[in-house]
Amino acid sequence: MQWETVIGLEIHVQLATKSKIFSGASTAYGAEPNTQACAVDLGLPGVLPVLNREAVRMGVKFGLGIDAEIGRKSVFDRKNYFYPDSPKGYQISQLYLPIVGKGELEITLDDGEVSKVIGVTRAHLEEDAGKSLHEDFEGMSGIDLNRAGTPLLEIVSEPEMRSAKEAVAYMKTMHSLVRYLGISDGNMQEGSFRCDANVSVRPKGQEEFGTRAEIKNLNSFRFVERAINHEVERQIDIIENGGEVVQETRLYDSDKDETRSMRSKEEANDYRYFPDPDLLPVVIDDEYIEAVRQTMPELPQQKRHRFIEELGLSKHDAAVLTSSKEMADYFEDVLAVAGEAKLCANWVMVELAGALNKEGMDMNDSPIDAKRLGGMIQRIADNTISGKIAKQIFEAMWSSEDDADAIIEAKGLKQITDTGAIEGMIDEILANNQPQVEQYRAGQEKMLGFFVGQVMKASQGKANPKQVNEILRDKLKG
Repeated sequence: MQWETVIGLEIHVQLATKSKIFSGASTAYGAEPNTQACAVDLGLPGVLPVLNREAVRMGVKFGLGIDAEIGRKSVFDRKNYFYPDSPKGYQISQLYLPIVGKGELEITLDDGEVSKVIGVTRAHLEEDAGKSLHEDFEGMSGIDLNRAGTPLLEIVSEPEMRSAKEAVAYMKTMHSLVRYLGISDGNMQEGSFRCDANVSVRPKGQEEFGTRAEIKNLNSFRFVERAINHEVERQIDIIENGGEVVQETRLYDSDKDETRSMRSKEEANDYRYFPDPDLLPVVIDDEYIEAVRQTMPELPQQKRHRFIEELGLSKHDAAVLTSSKEMADYFEDVLAVAGEAKLCANWVMVELAGALNKEGMDMNDSPIDAKRLGGMIQRIADNTISGKIAKQIFEAMWSSEDDADAIIEAKGLKQITDTGAIEGMIDEILANNQPQVEQYRAGQEKMLGFFVGQVMKASQGKANPKQVNEILRDKLKG
């Protein structure tokens, strides 16, 4: 039997506010345990929550980013559950009237050549819980409540993804969007961007959904893909062996590459939701939404289309360059200096990105700034240096603060473009390699590469390759 996978993601985005969603406590990462949890975060008697207006603005900004319905009236609800890391015994969230309604997100697959639109069901504001610590406590657990009350935007997708690769593409696209919008740093290692995956399988062609399992707290793109693939195999094996999939919450163990049962899956009524009596409804008017709209940056999809239509880049190049705000900004800064879109794209995507990846560095950490790289690309464009020499200069720039012109001058790397000088070298090489000349003239055109190599060797790589090829072909006609 052929099976179809059905996936929906719930992505939790930590909003980049300086204080928590209902208190003035700091949200800074890395503080000593339990030093950033105030009386409001702990739910002590006599305290009242006060909504952080910046979290509301960021929620509306996200809604505009996915072309969603903005909730003109949103209400906070209490979600009741009793875990040690939930000091109040409930979480303040939004169930019935969220701040963001239905929207959509376009994802690209196969290196940007294929697009698919995934529906977003809703996005709601809520507070984060604390963190349970299970190490170094001699068989007991510790609780760090610094994160309690940190503002989250939970983004719930429609169950419209049909493979782990589509789920990863959706997650990466969402990660890029929130960073473009400036509403989250998206740091997955620090827990600022994580997701729960709802996974089920059904016979191909069946309309009805299968029983789903929810895989909690996936905090890397690689783990999302591996966890979903494992869960799909697990569910198919159960069904094909005559069993039934149980609706439950599962955890992914990256060391064993498997999911394991955590608890039975709760439904909304298990949490006994009711409107929070301490918080008034949030009412948003058109004027407020328009004011937020005026602050919207150019979004990844808009930038991608502009790169294709105005700069003439391929869908693949445009997709790669806009995959992160940092890369897109760097590329545009390089382009502003060099003015050669395809050449700039190649150097940013291939040479620079490759060098950064090798060193485990981010675009923001590049030892070569955009201005210096653009200056080097200018010298390729005006034939001062060849692409091959440019790689030497790139390496020298990587380990120094010199610009391309200084390195070219100091190392004598200026390209030879004087036709007479190139002809002189070619005449000498042809005279010293007559057997190879005869082979070429007898139809072995691959010998042209041999002559080009000899000229480049004689010129120490400085001869203009295009001129070398043209002059060689002309002289080898006989």
